[in-house]
Amino acid sequence: MKLIADGGSTKASWCLIGPGKEPLYFSTEGYNPYYVDSQYIRQSLHKALPAEVLRAAVTEVNFYGAGCEPSTEKVITQALSALFENAVVSVGSDLLAAARALLGNKPGFAAILGTGTNTCLYDGAQITHSIDPLGYMLGDEGSGSYIGKKLLIAYCREYLPLPLRRQFLAVYGLTKEQIMERVYKDPMANRFCAGFTKFVKQHLDDEFIYQLATDAFHDFFRSLVCHYPDYAGYTLNCAGSIAFHFEDILKETAAHYGMATGRIIQDPIRGLAYYGEKIPG
Repeated sequence: MKLIADGGSTKASWCLIGPGKEPLYFSTEGYNPYYVDSQYIRQSLHKALPAEVLRAAVTEVNFYGAGCEPSTEKVITQALSALFENAVVSVGSDLLAAARALLGNKPGFAAILGTGTNTCLYDGAQITHSIDPLGYMLGDEGSGSYIGKKLLIAYCREYLPLPLRRQFLAVYGLTKEQIMERVYKDPMANRFCAGFTKFVKQHLDDEFIYQLATDAFHDFFRSLVCHYPDYAGYTLNCAGSIAFHFEDILKETAAHYGMATGRIIQDPIRGLAYYGEKIPG
């Protein structure tokens, strides 16, 4: 049996594939090796696995994840190898997962807009060029953590219009001091910031909030997309919860920069199951 996973920093989507059986889809929390270690992943996943996943019967695990690079993939490999002792474990980036799910065997431009951001050019099998998103502290323009951070800045500096400030306080009950504490001391501060995109989505009819979200996507294009050679010659293909839930604004922004929109999907896992290819070592 084969397990395929697509893991962001907040959520990981899984698919169990076995002969003669319908694929089993399930979710766990996300496992970014920059923020969690092997022991944490092993313990969390052990608790989250459905009863239908018989660990001894799994012979192959393909994990695509946020933060999975040559320098960090050992964290994931150790955790999965300890859980699935009979399996060959392969680890690849979430960006490769998105490209394969969005484009299959065709070349093009692919991106992720979820808790974090990532972008690339893809040749139909592998990533050929990618600009470093730099993470939520320095970059990740257009992501959930970026949009959430912009909202928190507006709230803490009292730029947020008073009716919205009151609604924000009523919903979250957070003071400026509590926000600062979470942002600077919480090891999962990127998730914390991304959690406020729900508030943004719910208030897009407000001019201030709509402009805040629009500015975030313009930053995404100016800082990342527009720096790819001949970017406007590609279609924008994007995976992730932010791309999916803010699709209209994303399409408007792409058109502003002369880029047509291709596929927008929330979760790459079904495309990965269809792609069905082992991650090369």
